Amino acid sequence: MPEPLIAQSIDDIVPVEKAAKISGLDYMLAILHGEFPAPPISQTMNYSLIDVTSGRVVFRGSPNFSTLNPMGTVHGGWYATLLDSAMACAISTKVDVGFISSTIEFKINIIRPVPLGMEVDVIGETDHAGRSTGVASGRIVGVDDQKLYATGSTTCIVMKVP
Repeated sequence: MPEPLIAQSIDDIVPVEKAAKISGLDYMLAILHGEFPAPPISQTMNYSLIDVTSGRVVFRGSPNFSTLNPMGTVHGGWYATLLDSAMACAISTKVDVGFISSTIEFKINIIRPVPLGMEVDVIGETDHAGRSTGVASGRIVGVDDQKLYATGSTTCIVMKVP
């Protein structure tokens, strides 16, 4: 798999109009294969896309020093960002040409803390993909220990691009 291409400026971000000319699955596959840049948030939060199929995506990442909260543990926003990304992208893989999707609400449950530097897989799976909304669930699982660290659920709006 090629090294991920990461957007370095606003000019590197694929415009909505261009993204809507292909299916959501093809868009996610283009990121996976390095044809489109990954969003800068993936570099900030230290994760990357490792697998894409229809209705499912997997990111792999690990918390680093910049993700710590004042108590020295991984901030809940790290879990939330990774789960939101995986779940919303899973829904995106079900979106047809001419449409995009975006998170309208999500919830997470942190089950146990992810230690600093530990590698995890963040799996998003579509539960429902309709004309106007999509629903997905997600989980964070340790790569080595296969323990469950967090779960989430989301609803995304599906919109036609004018």
